Amino acid sequence: MSELRRFVQVDVFTAEALKGNPLAVVIDGAGLDEATMADFARWTNLSETTFLLPPTDAGADYRVRIFTPGGELPFAGHPTLGSAHAWLASGGDPRKPGEVVQQCAIGLVRIRRDGGRLAFAAPPLKREGPVEPALRAQALKALRIDESELLDLVWVDNGPQWMAARLKSAEAVLKLQPDFAAMAGLKLGVVGAYPEGAPRQFEVRAFVPGLGVPEDPVTGSLNAGLALWLQGAGLAPDRYVAAQGAALGRAGRVHVAREGGHCWIGGDVTPLIHGQVRL
Repeated sequence: MSELRRFVQVDVFTAEALKGNPLAVVIDGAGLDEATMADFARWTNLSETTFLLPPTDAGADYRVRIFTPGGELPFAGHPTLGSAHAWLASGGDPRKPGEVVQQCAIGLVRIRRDGGRLAFAAPPLKREGPVEPALRAQALKALRIDESELLDLVWVDNGPQWMAARLKSAEAVLKLQPDFAAMAGLKLGVVGAYPEGAPRQFEVRAFVPGLGVPEDPVTGSLNAGLALWLQGAGLAPDRYVAAQGAALGRAGRVHVAREGGHCWIGGDVTPLIHGQVRL
């Protein structure tokens, strides 16, 4: 039997409403079955919809399940920040002051306050290194670029199976007009650097047509994987800002900081809708 449940919609990785990546959050997710969660995620038609549940791990403050219109994800970045914000705003009281611990399918994820922003500790990469030749050829075809335009193509898989293409410039990233049919089931991120002295260091785009999201506005999990790779390879400083979403009329900003043995992925969260949903 359906009931009214607390519901919020927030805009993640932006301090300006309507410029980030929207997230739907069902705060009272306990008792919902997986089919209903999937149905509601398809109905919202956002890149992700989350459901907050009581934790089953004693070290967690809450548990979250994350759905796209095409299925469930083990981890995602903007749903992590948006869900933590919604949990705190709805009265959540962290076990440890100043830190929230989220339980999701990949395990426990730490979230801290970084000034006025929330930031999560980037999960370790499950797969890294060069992409296999057949997938490399598919990625080049999907991006409609020549081999000479590609600096790197590597795995940055922290759960959602991201691969990352590094191009010669941010401008080259913004000019991409992908072939989504050729992309098929790839989860493909693209990054390019801005000239030295620019207010942001990288431009990022994320393509996931197989999950019903041809291009994601701002993507925390991809930026987390990119940060571990770029910083580990000496291609990015300990602190930087990545821009994402310009190709979709957004202006997302991802704030990356490597400190204390962790890579922290931060961003602003702007609440937009508060209410109830009958599920």
